[in-house]
Parts: sequence; structure tokens; C-alpha cells
Amino acid sequence: MARDVPNERLRGPRRVGVLALQGDFREHLAALRACEVEGVPIRLASDLDAVDALVLPGGESTTMARLMEPELKASIQHRSAAGMPVMGTCAGMILMSRDIQGGRADQEPLKLMDIGVRRNAYGRQIDSFEAVVESPAIGGAGPAVFIRAPQVTERAPDVQELASHAGQTVAVKQGNRLALAFHPELTADRRWHQYFLTLDGEDR
Repeated sequence: MARDVPNERLRGPRRVGVLALQGDFREHLAALRACEVEGVPIRLASDLDAVDALVLPGGESTTMARLMEPELKASIQHRSAAGMPVMGTCAGMILMSRDIQGGRADQEPLKLMDIGVRRNAYGRQIDSFEAVVESPAIGGAGPAVFIRAPQVTERAPDVQELASHAGQTVAVKQGNRLALAFHPELTADRRWHQYFLTLDGEDR
């Protein structure tokens, strides 16, 4: 059953882009619709002009990085630095990081957050699992799907841990940037998306 946070908390962006080059962007678009927010597929730099925030979905981080045109990459970095809220899930967390362990030599992240990550830290696709993750950010415990999930190896002092699992950090926030090692979009619980929607362009 879907779980929600009170509607009065939703004070942030109302038109949210989802990077739609590869991965489970459709699931994020559906989650945003469930939150009564317009979701917009983002494929070109010009697409960013029409949105207030951005979601980087799960999928294959190396493929997404390869498909991302330089203009789109630069626009994401510019808009994030200017205050646009960004959420990354699984591969999206990898894209947001400053340093990647286990990545390709030519894999250059967006460097939106002061975190280091290790790719595929939880094993192969066959090792995927669902766990209960507790966080004050969503008001308690909720389901989280881990699929070839990354692990946070380091974080700057101003990067806040929002949730952990088995002693490992799995959700972090830095200003208005949110990164999750798991896939909230693959569950019926929309509280992580709703929490993201409470962030606004002034919270840097």
C-alpha cells in the first residue's frame, strides 16, 4: 500500500525532470504522477529549461554517462550549482558523486555531491534484495529495493546521512541534493519522492 507524508510538507518544485536516456525513468515519472507532480523526460539540455528539479534514475551509470551529451551534462551541473534540487537513485547516486570506485577509466561523474562511491557494492543482479530502511526524513521505516547498489565510501562533513542499512550509509543529503543507494521508485511507498519535493532552489 502506498504511503504518504502530509501534503502540507510539499512546498518545493512542481515540475520535475527525469533523465530519460536509460534505466527506470518511467517508474520515476509514475511516482511523480502519484505525488501529483508533473514529470518531464529529460534528454536534451534545452529540456532542463522547463523544469524546477531533476531526478537521475537507476540503471547503468556508464551507459547513461556515455549517452549524455556534453551540453546536457554542463546544463545539469550549472543548474545544480545555481540551486536546482537533484535526486539520484542507485546509478543516479553514482552520477552525482565526485569519485567512483570500480568504474571505467573514462567514466566521469557529474560531481554534484561531495561523496565517493563504490559501484556494485552489493553484488550482481542476482543478489538484489528488498530491505526495510528507517529514516526520520520519511517519518519512519520504509521499503528499499537494492539492485547492484553502490556504497558510499566517503562523504564531506556537510553531507548528512539520512539512512543506513547493515551499518552502511544508503541515503545522503547535501543542501538540496539527495542521493539514495536504493530504488524507492520500485516500491509503492512515495515518501522519498515526497521528501525530495520539500527541497527548494534556495536550500544549497
